[in-house]
Formats: sequence, C-alpha cells, structure tokens
Amino acid sequence: MANVSQLENAMPVAPLKLIVLPSMASMGDRINRYLVEFRKQIHNDMVKNDPAFHGYQEQDYRLKYQIPRFGSGESKARLIESSRGKDIFILVDVMNHSITYEMNGYTNHMSPDDHFQDLKRVISAIGGKATRINVIMPFLYEGRQHRRNGRESLDAAYALEELNNMGIDNFITFDAHDPRVANSIPIGGFDNFMTSYSFIKALLRNESDLLVDEDHMVVISPDEGALDRAIYFANVCGINTGMFYKRRDYTRIVNGKNPIVAHEFLGDRVDSKDVVIIDDMISSGGSMIDTARQLKEMNARRVFICTSFGLFTDGLDSFDEAYEKGYFDKVITTNLTYLPPELYDRPYFIEADMSKFIASIVDFMNHDSSMANVLDNTEKMHAILESYNARENVEI
Repeated sequence: MANVSQLENAMPVAPLKLIVLPSMASMGDRINRYLVEFRKQIHNDMVKNDPAFHGYQEQDYRLKYQIPRFGSGESKARLIESSRGKDIFILVDVMNHSITYEMNGYTNHMSPDDHFQDLKRVISAIGGKATRINVIMPFLYEGRQHRRNGRESLDAAYALEELNNMGIDNFITFDAHDPRVANSIPIGGFDNFMTSYSFIKALLRNESDLLVDEDHMVVISPDEGALDRAIYFANVCGINTGMFYKRRDYTRIVNGKNPIVAHEFLGDRVDSKDVVIIDDMISSGGSMIDTARQLKEMNARRVFICTSFGLFTDGLDSFDEAYEKGYFDKVITTNLTYLPPELYDRPYFIEADMSKFIASIVDFMNHDSSMANVLDNTEKMHAILESYNARENVEI
C-alpha cells in the first residue's frame, strides 16, 4: 500500500473491527485480506511491544454477529463478540437484491429498506460501547431522492440524519448522486469518494491500443447531472468532453420518473474517435444504450461505458442485444454493489475492483490520518496515463 510510512508514525484510534453485513460478504472478504496484508507491511517496533497496539496485526478483522429473522419477517441483531473500545467499520450494500428471507411461507428478496433496517439493528446492538462507529455504504441509500420537487419525501437526507442521531461518527459513500445531501448532517463526518481512477485503470489494463489524446478520444456525459464527472475525467486525460441532455415528457410518470423523449447532443465531433461515457449508475440501462447508439450513428470508433454502479434492474437482455448490434464495445462497472453472476460471462464486461481502495480508506481512517492521499487520485491517474502512452512495461 502506498504511504505506508505515514501510517508507521500514527497511532490507531482503537483496535480495528469490521462488521460485514451479508450484502457485502464477498467484498468484505477481499477488504479483510487486504487489511491483513497492509498491516504485515508495517515495520514499527511499537506494533509488537506497545499495549496500545494490541490487536493491530490480526488474521481476521471481522467481528462475529448474527441477524436472525423470525417467520413473521421481524428481525434482530446480536453481537457474538464484544465491540467495547473498538473502531467499528460497518459495510452494507443496500442494493443487493440477491439475499432472500422467509416470511409467512413466502420467499422475499431483501430491498434497500430491509438492508437499511439491518444496518440500524447492528448499530443498536453495539449500544454505544464502541469507541467509534463508521458506516461504509457504497451506494447511498435513497440517493436519487435527494431533493424535493413538490410534495415529496427527502429520504436520503432523513436517512443520514437518522444515522447521525444513532451515534455514527463517519459515513463513507461513493459517487453520490448529489453530494450536497451532506448538508443534512453539516457537522457529521461525510466522505464521498469518486471512482474515476478505477475506471481508467481498468480501461487501460484491458485495452492495449488506445490513443489517449484529444485527436483520438472524447469523454461524454449522458446527461447534465454527470457533467462534473466527465469534465474531471477529460481534464485529467487531456481530452475534450461533450454531453447529451434528456428531453422528458413531464405530462406522465413511468416507473417513478418522467420518460425520456429524446437525447440531444452538445459537443465536438466524435467521428472516428474512441468515446468514454461516464455516469454514476446504470439502472435499467435504456438511456445509456440509447446514448451509445447515437454515438455509433455519429460514427464513433469505439464506445466504452463507465459507471460506478451497475444495477441492471431490467436484466442483461437489452445489453446483450445492443452489444450484438455494435452499439457499444465494453461496459466497465465497479463491484461496489451486487452484480449478477451471469454478467461476468459477458464478453463486454470489465470489473473495476474497489476492494483495495476501500481497505486503504479503512486503514487510513483507523489511524486518523489525512485522507488527502486517498481522496486525490489525480497524480496517480497522470502517472498511469504517462506510462500507458509511452507503452512502458509497467503494471497498471
């Protein structure tokens, strides 16, 4: 891990413990392995001799717990180990719909509401005994309901306020749909990490013939909401950017939103250029596929779709069909949320693994060290771009 020396001269807040909820079991296993590896690299005599470092180097940082569920659908959380005096990091993926439970003889899939309730149950079971409670929720619960239009609920803001009132110290999320939701807890710890570095690393690792310059590549935002992400990515890469804006039918609502009538493009020509589409999520994927289709009709050379959260709420059939028609070439998405197993068999899929990055966040936060090196990936992005463009034989 980078900046190990910074941690060698820092004291941990308290012994580190992870509470990995079932929704993030696979990711939690990877994060735990990285933490074990990181702390084996620490060369500090105090780690071995100072009582303050008791429990610093472990083979497993996961705290044991149970969340049994009754036949009525009710549930509870019970800690099998003590959390007293620990620095707790709770990992939860509210979008993992693959987990089921029995209720009155029926099999239910867990919804975001179910996962959020389990998170609160665990915090309640800790009962204020931990030194600090930190929540890592990659996809912000109800993050798309971040503002009020008319008579609407403010779900994301209220969820953060509720967790803050329960005593959590830090809330960590990724690529929040609107990071201004942090205003709901102005003196609470709220960190929003971006995924741009993981995108570019995954793209360069899997494509050996890219020319990353303004004559051969362009970054596109599929709507006005993702423009900031696209501009940052384009500026780091030294290429141009463009955007589509969505014309919607505001006279009706379909699946909770106003349907899109058309995508209109604003920007320079994409003729014969590789195009990278940047967005925070793929929900059903309809608008993303339509954007890719229009870019190919504008004679784009290749289209790479990069998104932090691949939800694929309508399944993969539409993406399979679009890929067969040549609308896009690759879909790059992180493993921050549950991905259907069949996605890994698709020829167009590239995973951007975020487990090592999250483990670094946990390690730095446990030491109460500056997060500047974790938050700002611009220098690292420049470094791998320079190596790639020079075609140096280095690991990306």
